[in-house]
Amino acid sequence: MKRKIIAISNQKGGVGKTTTAINLSTALAATGQKVLIIDLDPQGNASTGLGVDYGQRENSIYEVLAGQANISDSIRKTEIDNLYLIPSTVDLSGIEPELADVNDRAFTLKNIFNANEKLNEFDFIFIDCPPALSLLTVMAMTTANAIIVPLQCEFFALEGLSQLIKTIERVRQNLNPGLSIDGIVLTMYDSRNKLSSQVATDVRNHLREQVYETIIPRNVRVSEAPSFGMPALIYDQRASGSQAYLSLANEVIKQNKEQEAA
Repeated sequence: MKRKIIAISNQKGGVGKTTTAINLSTALAATGQKVLIIDLDPQGNASTGLGVDYGQRENSIYEVLAGQANISDSIRKTEIDNLYLIPSTVDLSGIEPELADVNDRAFTLKNIFNANEKLNEFDFIFIDCPPALSLLTVMAMTTANAIIVPLQCEFFALEGLSQLIKTIERVRQNLNPGLSIDGIVLTMYDSRNKLSSQVATDVRNHLREQVYETIIPRNVRVSEAPSFGMPALIYDQRASGSQAYLSLANEVIKQNKEQEAA
């Protein structure tokens, strides 16, 4: 299988982006795939959610982008088999002005990838983007083959999505013609709420086959897991949210096989 680089992106916060990055990666790792998460969000929530304390984040993605560390030295094993992480710190929020004078700075991460063969060892590389359409997000989209968009089942979901799709289109035209949207994953679905059902229907009507079949339910156990420094799949595999991420991982593997065969 070829290495697949997927940016997990939505410019809105609180839509389940990092939760999706952590749990989809864990589910894929459980199937034997070798997976790397790059925490490209200065808030560092993916690093926290995988149990990496702030004091243990030397050689973070900031040092890599700033040219102070080799990306190979920044990859660290998590406590989950087959799952690796490049952590983030708040220093990352200062990278944009530091790269202001760099030509083609949108290609900074891609150039680092291209120069490092160790990254070819991974089956999947997920880039957890910040909740903003910033330089960091554009870097991730320039590096990635594909994007997965977590979309919360709430009233303004489609409004924010149209802005994100325009950005993806601009990146495709100017920076990365091979970029595609692999899928939209509906998150925080509440079956008791008519609005959730209506949003899910609207999104499917608008985007049809671009929406994954799996819907991630609103689930207390999934919400609790990061505070214990572990993915929901490890915290409580039987929870409905955990089972949903296992289902999503199966969809992603199937989709990837079909894309490679095409």
